[in-house]
Parts: sequence; C-alpha cells; structure tokens
Amino acid sequence: MALASLSSAAEAQSRTAFDVMESRGDMLGWEAVGRLDLPGGFCTGALIARDLVLTAAHCVYDSATRQPLPARGMVFRAGYHHGSAITERRVLRWTVPDRYSAELAAGQAMTSEIAVATDVALLKLEAPVSSAEADPFRVHETPSPGTRVSVVSYGRGREEVLSRQPDCEITQRYRADILGFDCDVTFGSSGAPVFVRENDRLRILSVVSSGNESGEAYGPSLPSLLRELSQRLNHEDARPKVTTGARRITVGGSNRDGIGARFVKP
Repeated sequence: MALASLSSAAEAQSRTAFDVMESRGDMLGWEAVGRLDLPGGFCTGALIARDLVLTAAHCVYDSATRQPLPARGMVFRAGYHHGSAITERRVLRWTVPDRYSAELAAGQAMTSEIAVATDVALLKLEAPVSSAEADPFRVHETPSPGTRVSVVSYGRGREEVLSRQPDCEITQRYRADILGFDCDVTFGSSGAPVFVRENDRLRILSVVSSGNESGEAYGPSLPSLLRELSQRLNHEDARPKVTTGARRITVGGSNRDGIGARFVKP
C-alpha cells in the first residue's frame, strides 16, 4: 500500500452513537482501560498485564520536537472518571519498536506507512495493579476484514469520561500489517484499544494510531510487535540493578518536557 492510499478519502459510512459511560456503574468490566496523562497532553491506554500498559508509540514522543517524553512525567489512571481513578500508577519506563524510533530519527512523518505499522508502545508501571482493581485484557490475532470491532477511549470533548463506539468494523488490511477501521476517533483517542469479541470475551486487536477526515482510522497488527517489546522489557528487568550513585538513562528518559502526544491525522 502506498502512503497516498493510507490517507486517501474513503467512502462515508454510517456511525453508531458513542456509549458515554457517565456513571461509575457503566464502567464495570472496563476498569483496565485508562487515561494516560503525559506532559502537556493525554492518550488512552489499556492494561495487558498487571504492570504493562499498551498504547500508541507516538503518544510517548513530543509531536513537535520528536524527542522522547520522560517516563517520570507519565501517569496511567485506570478507570479514570470525572477526576478520579480506580487506581493510578506512574510509568517506570517504556519501549517502542526499533523500526518506529528509526523512522522518526530518519525524519519521516509520524504518519508514514512504517510509523503507523509500528505505532505501539509498551509501558512498564512502577507497581502492578491488583486483581481487585482491574483485570488486564488479552491480545487477539488479526481477524479478517468485515469483523465487527469496538473502540473505547477518552477523546477531545469527552476527556473526563470513557466512551465506547460499539459497532464498527475492519474495512481493510493494508500492506505492512496496517488495519483500517470505520471507527470515529479524535484527539485523545490515540492508543485506544480496538476490541474484538472472541467466545464472548473482549480481546484487544489493535490500538488507534491515526485517522482521516473521511472517518477511517488506522492501527497496527499487534502480536509480533508485542513479542518484540515484551522481550525487551523482560531483558531490562533481568539486568543487574544500578548501584547507589550511578545514573542510568532508561528507555523513555529525556531532559525535555514536551507538549505531549495528541491524535495525529495523516
């Protein structure tokens, strides 16, 4: 798929209205989805393990300077609702695919084909979330076009409450394992989990990377990317701890406080 076709106009499609979770009771079962607050902005993220949050890679970079945002400035607020969260955890470190960071270093746009195909970040939390607080979601292998999906996110104009678009579908699978969805996304929806139902259970199929004015959203296929990122974090966990007095630059570390990542349109 050429880059031009990624951002080309798509045929307008009907939408189902958002289900806005106005009360705490509406959020039952969605506690593992949360707002990821960043220096100067926010994205949506979801727990896929007790101490791991899945979001979009462009969320952890300053969109203006392309510099990585410091992990110390990120907070995951699980089940965030009108100023309070079920639980909050600071981010210890984060990692993104090598191809994504190389694409930015080469001066390519955050909406280039390779960037969208690898637009995934895995965040390690300072402490695990207990089962009494939230149950992580599992990840699903990529299904075929036409499969019904749903998106759960915090978006512009609805930053204080979680909302769900329950009825959209995979429109196309592009080359480089980019998935197209006819889901309505906006700023803040970046990193939002795209769910598919499997045996009556919700599984995460992708995360929102970008979208166009015609109403199509895009996200990467996850399994191979998450294997790469999980192995990297596990390797980091196995490394000897730094002794007192030493200073180590971790993945996601930076001396710059950027304006934060927002939803990017190709």
